[in-house]
Amino acid sequence: MTEQTRPVDLDGKTYNRTFLIIVLLVGAFCTILNQTLLSTALPKIMSDFHITAATGQWLTTAFFLMNGIMIPVTALLINKISSKTLYIISMTVFLIGTVLAAVAPNFSVLLTGRIVQAAGAGIMMPLMQTIFLLIFPREKRGVAMGMAGLVIAFAPAIGPTLSGWIVDSFSWRVLFYMIIPITVIVIILAFMAMRKVVPLTNPSIDFLSIVLSTIGFGGLLYGFSSVGNDGWSSPQVIWWLIIGSIFVILFALRQLMMKEPMLELRVFRSPVFSLSVAVSSIVMMAMIGAELVLPLYIQNLRGESALHSGLMLLPGAIVMGLMSPVTGIIFDRIGARKLAITGIFLLTVGTIPFAFFTTTTSYVSIIAFYAIRFLGISMVMMPVTTAGMNALPNDLMSHGTAVNNTIRTVAGSIGTAILISVLTNVTKQGMPAKSMISTDPAGYGQKAIDASLNGMKAAFLVATCFCLVNLILTFFIKGKEKKKHDIPDRQVG
Repeated sequence: MTEQTRPVDLDGKTYNRTFLIIVLLVGAFCTILNQTLLSTALPKIMSDFHITAATGQWLTTAFFLMNGIMIPVTALLINKISSKTLYIISMTVFLIGTVLAAVAPNFSVLLTGRIVQAAGAGIMMPLMQTIFLLIFPREKRGVAMGMAGLVIAFAPAIGPTLSGWIVDSFSWRVLFYMIIPITVIVIILAFMAMRKVVPLTNPSIDFLSIVLSTIGFGGLLYGFSSVGNDGWSSPQVIWWLIIGSIFVILFALRQLMMKEPMLELRVFRSPVFSLSVAVSSIVMMAMIGAELVLPLYIQNLRGESALHSGLMLLPGAIVMGLMSPVTGIIFDRIGARKLAITGIFLLTVGTIPFAFFTTTTSYVSIIAFYAIRFLGISMVMMPVTTAGMNALPNDLMSHGTAVNNTIRTVAGSIGTAILISVLTNVTKQGMPAKSMISTDPAGYGQKAIDASLNGMKAAFLVATCFCLVNLILTFFIKGKEKKKHDIPDRQVG
């Protein structure tokens, strides 16, 4: 690549785009991997700190909560702080949290470390997507977002498998210690690789918007994440959902009234962007919820270990990881419509069989249909997201990525809450009377298994409904767009 053809940053200096992309992807891999890294390590942590499962679950719940809270705030930070500085800050915050978690003498310190980790990780995802969208021309963004999709899909998917192997062989603290040197190297390389590539508008900090956003999105995420344990009728769930909804509405109203909003909701004036958010959010609802239900089937009904459960789901993650860059290339050539229709069709076809599984269904079938689901997801998620972002002008990229990631995070929580509650309610309704334990223990055991199986089937039927709704929506996606975007550039200054 000659000096003349190399990209330049906002200071007019050339930089190595490949080097920058590698640093971004490795950093994002570390932060996203931590979303699911503790899923199979929880029993050992519970034993070491003498805590219950409900308490230990906060290590994951708190991570997702802080992650979700930070995403909308990141739109403000991206427009106020240099992209190079913000990236280094986010990775440094993540590193501090990782060190805290690794050396934690008690559960409180471990939980604090997870929350600090999530604060850094929450900044990373929209920042990476914004940078990727700005350093590539529109006609090559599919490839760029495909590479991002590889990390987004692969990192959380290998988390349980990697965690299961490490916890079986070493201490759970190794899960954090192994991340520390990689993060340190990424921070060092970031000083050389990162450049100022996101134009700054230097918006004023509106603390009321931050408070409204934090309580609103935090309340919704906490409410939906509590449904699995407490049920929809729990006063705690109801109140948090009400409080979250009220504060999100207040936050939205304030953004619409402000001259320089923290999060620009004008992005929804683009029909293409709005449709892309709807489609990708429903995909998240079908994907995340099903990812939680299937391990319950494999472990509780089939008696496999957490490690074996993770290994069975790994091929699907590999398929999605390998296909994400490929679908990115295809998107740049033909647009999102055909990819999305085909992808949602495959996702639907791959989901339906799970609603008819039995306790003797072959593991090959489980692995194959799960891989088909993820092949479909790889054809939808990043291409549809990229099509939506391409409909926005460059000065709204940071807001578009923040809005997209925020709504998808909330949608993932909603999907999980719905599927887990369906599974729980159907299972409870089918459970035999406790008196059968003494009169007919074998019959009780079989009926209990049948009840659990019916709960799983019902959850996947609901997931299938999500897919069918989304299949209808994909037909409204337009073909490859020739015009740049459908919202006029915002006047800055």
